[in-house]
Amino acid sequence: MTADMDQGTPDDEGREDCAPRRILEIFAVKWTSMALHTLHARLGGCARAGVLHRSLPGISKKMLNQTLREMEASGLIARRVRDTRPPAVEYRVTPLGARFVEPLEMLYDWARANSDALDALQPRPTSRRRQPSASLAPPRALADHGDHSIG
Repeated sequence: MTADMDQGTPDDEGREDCAPRRILEIFAVKWTSMALHTLHARLGGCARAGVLHRSLPGISKKMLNQTLREMEASGLIARRVRDTRPPAVEYRVTPLGARFVEPLEMLYDWARANSDALDALQPRPTSRRRQPSASLAPPRALADHGDHSIG
């Protein structure tokens, strides 16, 4: 096996460490993409944790701190403690993080342009997405109890 295969090349998409799986691993964490997008697009690439927290409705402080730690450990953002009283902590998108912003913004742009397609999706059982009142009944395929297994 070559050294570059050990790094997870894009050529071998069946591997657990292939490029598509690694990108999904980063953005599978619920708040990572929102935090990176918000830091970049809404806060100019740099913000204190409190400002970021107020910019992300629905995230707890504990989850934000955990997400920021993971993003820092992966190299997407950098943490800087300013020598002020009290100390101020800023988070800044790194050059590496900026490389991940481009495809993320493309995905967000697609989502904005195709909100009807997103609205047509059935929410997952764990989703917090609000459903229109006309859609409160489960879809027919979920409502009947027949065998709907595939294959």
